[in-house]
Amino acid sequence: MSKTVTHDIIIDTDPGQDDAIALLMALASPELNILGITAVAGNVPLELTQKNVRKICELAKKPETKVFAGADAPMKRQLVTAEHVHGATGLNGVELPDPEMPLQSQHAVDFIVEMLLSQPAGSVTLCTLGPLTNIALALEKAPQIAPRVKELVMMGGGLFEGGNITPSAEFNIYVDADAAKIVFDSGIPIVVMPLDVTHKALTTAKRLEGFGKLEAPIGPASIGWLEYFERFDEEKYGTDGGPLHDPNVIAYLLKPELYSGRHINVDIELNSELTFGMTVADYWHVTDKPKNAVWMTKVDADGFFDLVLERVARL
Repeated sequence: MSKTVTHDIIIDTDPGQDDAIALLMALASPELNILGITAVAGNVPLELTQKNVRKICELAKKPETKVFAGADAPMKRQLVTAEHVHGATGLNGVELPDPEMPLQSQHAVDFIVEMLLSQPAGSVTLCTLGPLTNIALALEKAPQIAPRVKELVMMGGGLFEGGNITPSAEFNIYVDADAAKIVFDSGIPIVVMPLDVTHKALTTAKRLEGFGKLEAPIGPASIGWLEYFERFDEEKYGTDGGPLHDPNVIAYLLKPELYSGRHINVDIELNSELTFGMTVADYWHVTDKPKNAVWMTKVDADGFFDLVLERVARL
């Protein structure tokens, strides 16, 4: 039984195996009207992330999806990538053919601006799965888009879990902390899926069983990505399975009741050598700074994995 659309969304991403699962979930969900998918440099360089987005759309048999290439570097700094986690292609674990569907000629930043100005105010949700460069560039180009965004749901940051690229910084924020600062200062309503929540959603062997039973090509691709991606975090954290980060953004749109957190102030550290890129989350309200983000800390992990599997299985 199909549901009516509940969210018009733009997904900004840097695939990445966990991004790939998030995209499969979104492409399988009739509640989500994907206006476009914008690629950014992050886990791997832009040349690969824009190609990876199109590979995933074709795997999902959604070649009509509009895909745009955006920023190939952070706003002010050198690009830091994560091939040590995701492999040389960003999607190691499965080999997919080069995409046949076209890359749109419009730049991702121009697409984001145009879409937010042309759609009814408060109707478009931004879903960010990577560094925030494209969103910050759009805000710099057209500050008037900020009050038109319904909300921005993002994977990024960490407080209680520390960082995963430095002791204090999470990768998506660290890669372009200047962009993150612009986004958190923009006044857009923000929902954050930090490491504090994603580290509670682990790809245990039991949870992966269902993906292994899915038909080709979705089943082998999903399990290949999940098993490749988890190996790094299993070794690092000594856990059964690794955190499945980015699909939490899509899961929140589909079933927000899976999550809980609190409305707080989040600021981004830009000056310290030790804590550059840290999400300074005022979880205990020790300052009077305005609350600018809902910081999630709890997830129904079994419910989350049931939802991920149920959606990916639709493809």
